[in-house]
Amino acid sequence: MATHTVPDVLGGEIVLGRQMSKSGALAELVREGLPVQSLLLLADRLHLRRAEISEKIGIPQRTLTRRLAHHSRLTAVESDRAVRLAQVFSTAIETLGDEEKAAAWLKTPNRALRGARPLDQLDTDPGVREVESVLGRIAYGVYS
Repeated sequence: MATHTVPDVLGGEIVLGRQMSKSGALAELVREGLPVQSLLLLADRLHLRRAEISEKIGIPQRTLTRRLAHHSRLTAVESDRAVRLAQVFSTAIETLGDEEKAAAWLKTPNRALRGARPLDQLDTDPGVREVESVLGRIAYGVYS
């Protein structure tokens, strides 16, 4: 099984425009702002429409459209949210075996999350930790 690192999920060196092998490179890129294309690639991998990904990241659709037209970057806050989503998606891929299963799992209501979809919990750090905890329990075969 191939590994899916966060930079890989966001488009790798081609989309991000640099190697991400050195320590702190991703944090530096988040501060500068991710290329808007990396967000579209993430949305495509998660099978989300532009409206859905813009809502999850907190970007008005018109702003996203304008940034796409000008090939501009996300803000640091938007980039941080995108990386948080990519991190959980990457963990889900590793836990569940492939991208399709991970994308489906993130969009399916989960009893361990009180019937909420994991994707809808990723707007806060405590929500991310809760989703990661569920993925950890799945990885270790603990019934949730």
